Amino acid sequence: MNRRTVLRTAGVVATVGLSGCVEALQEHYEGSFQGVVPVDIYSEADRPYDLTLEAFDPETDRQTYDESYTITAGQRATPPHLDATEQRLRVTKIDREQRDRQVTKRATITQNTSSVVIRLTDDDLRLEVEGDDEERRPNDGDASTNESATDTSE
Repeated sequence: MNRRTVLRTAGVVATVGLSGCVEALQEHYEGSFQGVVPVDIYSEADRPYDLTLEAFDPETDRQTYDESYTITAGQRATPPHLDATEQRLRVTKIDREQRDRQVTKRATITQNTSSVVIRLTDDDLRLEVEGDDEERRPNDGDASTNESATDTSE
């Protein structure tokens, strides 16, 4: 066997071996890769508020995400990304002076969710979830609640 034949044979064997590794990795990780969902917070308020972000697995109710921030007037924050998996997101705005919960909003995060935008105002909290197969939609209506530590809502 001459040198050219040996090199050609070694190249074919290496290519076949690498191809097998790639196929094995693809089979092993098929459907296992999960994306991330960026989260952006914008304050349009005139004063600071505390904000908590929590997410829970819908099947086990295990907490999957827990972040807390103090957001000052006009500030923008970018918390760690959420996993693009099925989970329930709960965002609560807390008045720093009165220490009571003002507004809680809820949304569902899925593998198709591409971003979450939270907008704070002095009067409200807006939670917008954008997905790959849908336009940006606010999660208000039935998904939101006004809560107070002393439950003074009427």
